[in-house]
Amino acid sequence: MYCIKCGADNLETAKFCRKCGESFGAEEEETRVAVRESGAMAEIGGDADTDSQEAEIFAIGPTLMFVNVGYVLAALGALFLAGLTSVFLSNYISVWFSVFIGLLLFLVPAFYHLKQKMVSYKLTESKLEIDEGFISRTTRSIPIRRIQDVTVAATVLQRMLGFGNLMIDNASDEGGKVVLKNINNPKFYADVLLRQMRRLDK
Repeated sequence: MYCIKCGADNLETAKFCRKCGESFGAEEEETRVAVRESGAMAEIGGDADTDSQEAEIFAIGPTLMFVNVGYVLAALGALFLAGLTSVFLSNYISVWFSVFIGLLLFLVPAFYHLKQKMVSYKLTESKLEIDEGFISRTTRSIPIRRIQDVTVAATVLQRMLGFGNLMIDNASDEGGKVVLKNINNPKFYADVLLRQMRRLDK
């Protein structure tokens, strides 16, 4: 350990400089205080960052039920086309061409799959966020305190298949009604939203 006053080399356990008599205790105390203060500031900063992040209650999107059905139908159509070509039309159409056409059938459900994935609904502790779009992305945030009514709407077919629409009336500046379309088990998510509304009202 070197003395900060005269530069003399001393033992690590020394309390005074062997050459000029400078005390090392004050320096060590200042170092410990600085470490404690920096640690306290880091802890306070960490708590502030944690508090600023809202907990996510749920994040959902439109049902992919029909998209999955579309993939199955595309696969069946591709197999049927390849079999038909190989058995009856092999003299006129190449089997590889029929396979290519069959693969093109998957573009239809893939398009709707991508379209569904571009819509998401997220509920946090204080707001409902609706994200839509691919190239041009639109995010709408609705404070939970401004929501006036939550309604589940479903046709007969939707009820049979277990999905429906969640209709939300809000008193924001834009006003109007927001619809979370074609979500699985809409009643469950309506209950979750209502519970969060009651929690904020307390």
